[in-house]
Amino acid sequence: MSKKIFKRYLSITLILILSFTVYPLRSPIAHADVTPADAVSSSTVSASGSASSDSVKAAAEKEARTLTSLYGADSVSYALIDNGSIVLSSKHIKSSHNSESTSADIYGIGSISKVFTTVAVLQLAEQGKLKLDTPVVTYLPEFTMADERYKDITVRMLINHSSGLMGSTFENTALFQDKDTISHDSFLNNLKSQRLKAAPGAFSVYCNDGFTLAEILVEKLTDISFSQYIRNNISAPLNLAKTSTPTEASAPTLFAGVYSTLFPSALPTETLHAIGAGGIYSSAEDLCRFAQLFMSAGSYQRVLSSLDADATKYPEYSRGFWPANGSALSYGLGWDTVNTSPFDTYGIKALTKGGDTIVYHGSLIVLPDENMAVAVLSSGSTSAYDQLMGQNILLEALKAKGRIDKINSSVAFTLPKKVPLTDDMKQYEGVYGNTSNGMKITMKEDGTLTVKSLLAPTAPAQLFYYTGDGKFYFTDGSYYISFEKAANGNTYLYHSGYGNLPGLGQMKTAGYLGEKLSDNPISSSLQKIWQKRSGKTYFLVSEKYSSETYALSAPFAELLMPEGIKGYWMNTAIIDDNTAKSTLEIPDTSGRDLSDYTFYKEGAVEYLKVNAGVFVSSDYVKPLSTVNKKYSIADNGYAAWYSISKKNASKKVSITVPKNAAYALYNSDNTCLAYSYIKKDKVITLPKEGYLVFLGNAGATFQVKFVK
Repeated sequence: MSKKIFKRYLSITLILILSFTVYPLRSPIAHADVTPADAVSSSTVSASGSASSDSVKAAAEKEARTLTSLYGADSVSYALIDNGSIVLSSKHIKSSHNSESTSADIYGIGSISKVFTTVAVLQLAEQGKLKLDTPVVTYLPEFTMADERYKDITVRMLINHSSGLMGSTFENTALFQDKDTISHDSFLNNLKSQRLKAAPGAFSVYCNDGFTLAEILVEKLTDISFSQYIRNNISAPLNLAKTSTPTEASAPTLFAGVYSTLFPSALPTETLHAIGAGGIYSSAEDLCRFAQLFMSAGSYQRVLSSLDADATKYPEYSRGFWPANGSALSYGLGWDTVNTSPFDTYGIKALTKGGDTIVYHGSLIVLPDENMAVAVLSSGSTSAYDQLMGQNILLEALKAKGRIDKINSSVAFTLPKKVPLTDDMKQYEGVYGNTSNGMKITMKEDGTLTVKSLLAPTAPAQLFYYTGDGKFYFTDGSYYISFEKAANGNTYLYHSGYGNLPGLGQMKTAGYLGEKLSDNPISSSLQKIWQKRSGKTYFLVSEKYSSETYALSAPFAELLMPEGIKGYWMNTAIIDDNTAKSTLEIPDTSGRDLSDYTFYKEGAVEYLKVNAGVFVSSDYVKPLSTVNKKYSIADNGYAAWYSISKKNASKKVSITVPKNAAYALYNSDNTCLAYSYIKKDKVITLPKEGYLVFLGNAGATFQVKFVK
């Protein structure tokens, strides 16, 4: 597959299949089925037993080389457990990071933490301290929201993704080597001003905030920190020596390195303070030992009854509304899937949980009836790639044990044969929205369907061909889209198919991609108010100076009123002069992490609030002075943004930074060029165009001096 075609495949995937991804994917380098030129360091342990045969070991090593050479992984660590024994354990490192130790095998496990949180909740249920189907407010009366339906949220709904909470209140959560727990400490207060996106229990849609609330519930009922609870009741009894949290983390030298092309050495350790949702650290071997809790047999230490362990495997998604034709996901308690492809095609039960932070990724796959599990953790890459690697290791191990006769071939695609459009399909034309996009769908009489992004209008349109039976296939035949009128009165855009990833294999994908939106007629005066805001760049001002956001993603973006649908700001319906609300009700993942937009003024400055984050438009971003000057953080503590004009292009400056503060520099391509929290440059060169932001506490003063 050529680099051009591979990037095209990824663009399609991002727009239509993985549009729900929270954190950005790195661009993989294409070419597969070759021995990577990039040498890899490795350390391997293999025990006796058929699951640790040479074929399994060789397959695992090949997968690891593929991740580090083709799919953006800086390192990958994996382990396989079979009937209580770690039979395979290894770490591979990209050759450009060969100074990193193979013994540094602790990673952030991201949302795999949710399974730990689920175990904690079920332990308290066993002790009689809570009941899963009792409202959360019974135990946590300080939990309130601006939506009376919150009183109906039960404990179960927190851990099966059906609470109706908007999604991810992650402001000031992902920090660099910073134990500040402000995001945790302010979480309940932030929820007070939020509403629900759906009635509690109506449907399951991925929700981080449910697990953060579960974390706080555990603390309330036990009167100890969540970190201490996990250590005392899970990690210590199971001898998970490398499992910890940001408030009690191990030495940085024990962590797998995380990297950015901006900086010459490894970045500081990530500390993600939504511990219950995604902040736990662990190793691949520890996760395999933890996975034994969910296995059908064994003499291992139990911290959860087999009855409750089995309860996590129940198809919780089926309690509410769900796509009629199914989804690639199948939520249990804590798990992403309790009916997992391709294991279901072999008649094998598999539980999976993926995890992604900004820098760490991982996948845990458990085969409870086979008493096997694999964990794959990576720095860089994505959990989807890690899951494919883990899936392949398990299939090789099952084959080596004689449990399966062969590994099935990938599903072959045939090019679609286009047929003329039938009259009943035109009703599905229109605009469909999801958590991150608005898509305009048009159809031609010859059977051609076009999908065009309204929020990324310069992105190329995608073509599909009608083949009858209500299905439109992508031009290469790899997947189709269709439409579903659901019992709730909404119309949904559905997709099903497979994605081929060179060197890794094939992944099944299915589920809703979006919900059909109707025009939202507004007055001309209201239209003018919002039109003035459209097309401007909005800058994040409320994030702490140690946030990963500044180094690893541009903390600003252009927001707009999409063309092709009336009365919308981005993918939200305009309500009044200052408010736009999401109307989406999508189960699965495409309706996750929804936000309302609220504008308000402090003095002469108009701010935009999105969940707990605060932004300011380019109207209030002043140009950086052309002479030496001091810059101070205002009394509200918000970041101070300045634009860099052509007058300052290529000039060199030195910046004196006060304590507990930092600055970040960006070019016109939204790339971070300097971030003083990580690298304290004596002199920096200003780009031709871009932005400089000062970050710190109220009153913090920076001295900028131009140097020759």
